[in-house]
Amino acid sequence: MTATTEKRTSAEALTAFAAGILEAAGTPTHKARLVAQGLVDADLEGATSHGVMLLPMYVDRITNGSVEPAAEPEVVVDFGSVAVMDAHHGLGQPSSEKAMGIAIDKATASGIGAVAVRHAFHFGTARRYALQAAAQGHVGVSMSNTRPLMPAPGGAERLVGNNPLAIAMPTNLDIPLVLDLAMSQAAMGKIRYADQIGDAIPDNWATDSSGKPTNDPAEAIGGMLLPFGGHKGFGLAFMVDLLCGLLSGGAWGPSVQPLYGDPKIPYDCSHLFIAANPSAFDAHGLEADATEAARRVRESQRAPGTDRLFAPGEPEWSRRAEADGQLALDATVWAALVQCADQLGITTNLDDHEKGKT
Repeated sequence: MTATTEKRTSAEALTAFAAGILEAAGTPTHKARLVAQGLVDADLEGATSHGVMLLPMYVDRITNGSVEPAAEPEVVVDFGSVAVMDAHHGLGQPSSEKAMGIAIDKATASGIGAVAVRHAFHFGTARRYALQAAAQGHVGVSMSNTRPLMPAPGGAERLVGNNPLAIAMPTNLDIPLVLDLAMSQAAMGKIRYADQIGDAIPDNWATDSSGKPTNDPAEAIGGMLLPFGGHKGFGLAFMVDLLCGLLSGGAWGPSVQPLYGDPKIPYDCSHLFIAANPSAFDAHGLEADATEAARRVRESQRAPGTDRLFAPGEPEWSRRAEADGQLALDATVWAALVQCADQLGITTNLDDHEKGKT
């Protein structure tokens, strides 16, 4: 380790190490690599709450039986441009990539495709699947419900999750144009990360169990998240919950279990993926227009003290570019990965995957 506070490594080495951990837990090689890549990509983009810090929890659920690492998603409804998939409690990244792939195929053939998924698991960043559609020239939408974490405005009871939503547009540039947001002021993963590394949180992120705002992440984990925009964030989260759960015939509201709850009980969330073919809408100039729209944001007049403006999706792209394939993991996250590897009997050290000294 290069310092007491972090572990520096390459994204390539970390992906191989994470995939090895998943394989040791019983995940088929191709699925392990896909999940590991998704987690490391999140770290590269600055979304540490969706990065490799999740891996020990994934493995805990695999070893306790609530996640079936070899499960094959099954299409149980195929009706024109619509499908429903049962993920059979498999890992979320493989089932979600397959679901969006089906939505893309349907959009290519008939203009639009929508795939709802039930009996699903945490899928990482929602942007990943929206961008999967954008890479094929389609507009992509992805969303998921989560266990209830937020109260209604003025309430003191967990009613809805922070339910992520992502929308991506194809462009003519390498810089992606994608909105990816959860409906809370901050994702629970960020709060867990703050708790893991011993940081305080802003007092507008969450409340304790009584509904009182707190900057103690441990109290927040046992309390409630606060929605962004008050009733607007709550209402949007509520509708995403219903879109995912009701259209899939899967879990919604309190039927979705805590991600960090009993590892023997399936998480059982629901997803929805949509792809729209611009050509079917006679929107043949969509890529050029979306590129111009993003440029207008970047080049618009800046307020005093602002050095740079970003279109949606650009900050994550910039962080990835600046990382240049290298990562600095917090020491507590690295220690959790080492412990996870040790428990699975993996003796190969991450340093063995390095291209050079860190």
